[in-house]
Amino acid sequence: MTQAAALGLFGGTFDPIHAAHLRMAQAFRQELRLAEVRLIPAGQPYHRQHGPHASPQQRLEMAQLAIRGLPGLAVDPREVLRDKPAYTIDTLQEIRAEIGPEPALWWLIGGDSLASLHTWRHWEQLFELANIAVALRPGFDATRLPAPVRTQWQARQVTDFSNGAPSGTMRPLALPPLDVSATEVRHRLQSGASVEQLLCAPVLDYIRQHRLYL
Repeated sequence: MTQAAALGLFGGTFDPIHAAHLRMAQAFRQELRLAEVRLIPAGQPYHRQHGPHASPQQRLEMAQLAIRGLPGLAVDPREVLRDKPAYTIDTLQEIRAEIGPEPALWWLIGGDSLASLHTWRHWEQLFELANIAVALRPGFDATRLPAPVRTQWQARQVTDFSNGAPSGTMRPLALPPLDVSATEVRHRLQSGASVEQLLCAPVLDYIRQHRLYL
């Protein structure tokens, strides 16, 4: 019996989507040997004190422009189309219902998100729906994680990306370093500094056309 193709999910505000996001998505797909990685722009991020600078539709359109022509990457619009705050548990429940119980499903988060995972809505139920890959920065120290998260991190880690488990495991992801953030990109756009190395041309054209981040 052929093993079902594994799927990766990469959620974020993508305000705007930039080179580090794309490198992360591609490394995520390659390292986990995923059939596809879906980027999921957040519609109404409930955890942010200040809302995104670009509208949900604009961030969705920029993500679609950014992945055009990149194999194995897709954009999932469901959180932008949802008319309520975007909770990861809702998204995972929907996608798991669509793909069935067999395929391995991976959700990519950063180290900062790992440290606050216990504050997410129904966070322990996430493991019933997906595996979690964590993009760790240099100097990560698991002993500093909050106790509930540290317990899960220690108990659920796997030693390889065999995709044998549909859900329930955790794994650090070795990503190529690229020290750039959306905040830095916005600041550079505001100041008129060069961003050609940080944004793909279609996204930069879109930002200029719509006069975003000025």
